[in-house]
Amino acid sequence: MFLFGTQIVNNEGHLMIGGCDTVDLANEFGTPLYIYDTALIKEKIEEFKAAFSRHKEIDWQIAYASKAFSTLAMVQLIDEAGLALDVVSGGELYTALHAGMPASRIHFHGNNKSDSELRLALDAAVGAIVVDNFYELDRLNQLCAERRQSMDILLRVTPGVEAHTHEFIMTGHDDTKFGFNLDNGMAEQAIRLALESSYLILKGLHCHIGSQIFETEGFAEAIRTIYKYLDRWSAQLGFSPRILNVGGGFGIHYTELDHPLPIADYIDTIVATVREECDNRALPLPAIWVEPGRSLVGEAGTTLYTAGATKEIPGTRTYLSVDGGMADNIRPSLYQADYQAICASRANLPADKILAIAGKCCETGDILIKQAHLPAGCTSGDILAVLSTGAYGYSMASHYNRLPAPAVVFVEDGDASLVVRRETYADIIRLDVPLQVKTHNDN
Repeated sequence: MFLFGTQIVNNEGHLMIGGCDTVDLANEFGTPLYIYDTALIKEKIEEFKAAFSRHKEIDWQIAYASKAFSTLAMVQLIDEAGLALDVVSGGELYTALHAGMPASRIHFHGNNKSDSELRLALDAAVGAIVVDNFYELDRLNQLCAERRQSMDILLRVTPGVEAHTHEFIMTGHDDTKFGFNLDNGMAEQAIRLALESSYLILKGLHCHIGSQIFETEGFAEAIRTIYKYLDRWSAQLGFSPRILNVGGGFGIHYTELDHPLPIADYIDTIVATVREECDNRALPLPAIWVEPGRSLVGEAGTTLYTAGATKEIPGTRTYLSVDGGMADNIRPSLYQADYQAICASRANLPADKILAIAGKCCETGDILIKQAHLPAGCTSGDILAVLSTGAYGYSMASHYNRLPAPAVVFVEDGDASLVVRRETYADIIRLDVPLQVKTHNDN
């Protein structure tokens, strides 16, 4: 059994997180329930800070990629830690602003920002907008001209590097919806247009090669590729980035097959590669920005379920159904993500039986874990904990089958704080508009 952060098993055989008994949490807040170990989130933040602090010669910034998990409380935790924030929609930006996050520390990403989203960003005077395509570059320039307002921007470039991860979460290869390609001249043309603008202030470049990456070479190769072009751009356009944002994607532990590297390994490689490329070309050293999301919150999150029906198919498998599923964690169905589970109410017993953990959604593919190792006695009424669900569980949740969204609880030092209330059936229909039936007397 692999435990994370403050997770331990108490004398009653119950899984504890943040000094709180998960069985008690399930009874108090109901299931499904998202739990976040905030002490572990803070620990991960400090790992990133310490990794950068060893490199005295560079300026750096850590921005939490809030698409991994965004709530008012989470943004406030990030603000208290002094990090910047990466948002990818008007909704994430609205959340950040209402949480009190200083707009100057917010970066706005996205491949199809609407005019209303861009106006919201301009009204708030966010720290930077990461421009993704020519359409956005033109619209942002027009909006800034209309308002006579300048805006710092980064251009997202596609370095043509294929990270070793699932094809759905690769973002740095040539055939992707994101960014300006380097090898076909799109990036250079975007730089020219940005430099010609009276209102857009081109501060640097951004790239992101993918997610759940367990090696450092992909980051190094992306940086080396960008600097091959910067050689020419510096000479011909007079452009050298003051900021180089290399994104995120640092891998975490989901199962025993995952072997994430220490955060310092990634940061050391990134810094060393940038320094080497700048020294070789006599270019100024830029500030280095990173955008961790999953690596800050993924392992800190645990989802609790209550076990229900079982179905044993002799010679095939046994299904144990839970009161959640793909509506609160779409990742196993979307791209075959793997997780490990613990019987939180019997965590002291040997995990000597293999069960398939089935969700309750009306889909054959709603299987959270195909082969979960659980105690033989784990059955209806037990509390199951699926680990490392802190990234993209809550944020990708849906109302499929009209299931209410679970509550979210932060735990630390024995205290449990409700940060998102559980939805009710009334919440689900709150925005519905009943059919207006016309009578024969209506005109």
